[in-house]
Amino acid sequence: MWILDASEPFEMKFRLRAGQVRTIGRAPRAEFRVEAPLVSRLHCRVTGRDDSVEVVDLSSTNGTYVNGRKVKKAELKAGDRLRVGRVEMQLSKNR
Repeated sequence: MWILDASEPFEMKFRLRAGQVRTIGRAPRAEFRVEAPLVSRLHCRVTGRDDSVEVVDLSSTNGTYVNGRKVKKAELKAGDRLRVGRVEMQLSKNR
C-alpha cells in the first residue's frame, strides 16, 4: 500500500493500493479531497502500481509538481514529493 502524507498546515493522509485509481481535488466527486488554495476541482489522477505510483495532471489551473518539477505525467517512487496547489505530500510505501 502507498501512502501520500501531507504535513502542516495541511495535515492529511491518503492510502492507495496497487491497482487503485483515485482523483485528487476540491470537488466532492474527488476521491482524495484537498480543500486548499490553488487546488483545482479535479487536479490530478494517481494510479497505484506494485513498484510506483503514476500521477497525471488533469489540466489543473496551477499545475502538478513532482520533486519541484511541473509535470503532465510522472512516475513516483517512495520518498518522492507530490505538490498540488500549496499542499506537498510525500510518498511512502507501507508494507
